[in-house]
Amino acid sequence: MKNIQIIDGAENATFSLFQATDEEFADLFMDGTDIELIEDVIVRLGDDRATEILTPIWDRPVLKRDANGIHGTLFYDWAGRRQHLPVTKREVDLDEWSINEAQRSLFQSKR
Repeated sequence: MKNIQIIDGAENATFSLFQATDEEFADLFMDGTDIELIEDVIVRLGDDRATEILTPIWDRPVLKRDANGIHGTLFYDWAGRRQHLPVTKREVDLDEWSINEAQRSLFQSKR
């Protein structure tokens, strides 16, 4: 199982965590990515398939204090802020100026 953090554009967003099976995660996050926009998932998979994958995930919430890592971040209502995310949809490729020095060193070693 992999943990996905959900971030939406609402002011009262909770940044909740949910568990996905390895297969569900692979369908949502393609080719080693760990960042995804729901709008892109729907374009890639279609609305019905995206709903089919996400429906069981919503029934598997995880408390942050009990989580063993966050494996991916799924953004809702962020299409207008796409320019702030790396084109590769990998956290390690974030713009160097948006992260601190320790993150730069860590991310460089993991690319």
